[in-house]
Amino acid sequence: MKDLGKWSFIVGLILAILAGFLSIPYLAIILLFLGLIVGFLNITGKETQSYLVAVIALLVIGVASLQALSTLNVNLAGWVETVFPNFLVFVAASGLVVAIKAILELGKE
Repeated sequence: MKDLGKWSFIVGLILAILAGFLSIPYLAIILLFLGLIVGFLNITGKETQSYLVAVIALLVIGVASLQALSTLNVNLAGWVETVFPNFLVFVAASGLVVAIKAILELGKE
């Protein structure tokens, strides 16, 4: 099962990057499911806090970058503006699972 999580992570990253160059049908749904698998299988209890901090940082940086690009009317290349949102979908899905697991763990105590 650990290999499934590892490969889901690798495939998710590759798809998010490839989407900047190719049109992939149902990409957001695929990235969502891959992110959920990563969250369920790859992150252990002791990694939860640091992973959630990293997810929050990535989401804030990603959203802020997209907002800055649109505000400044900077066309940084179409692929960057496609890769960021896809990457955010992937990361947010994995972070959601890890956050829910952390809340459930806190509820047990």
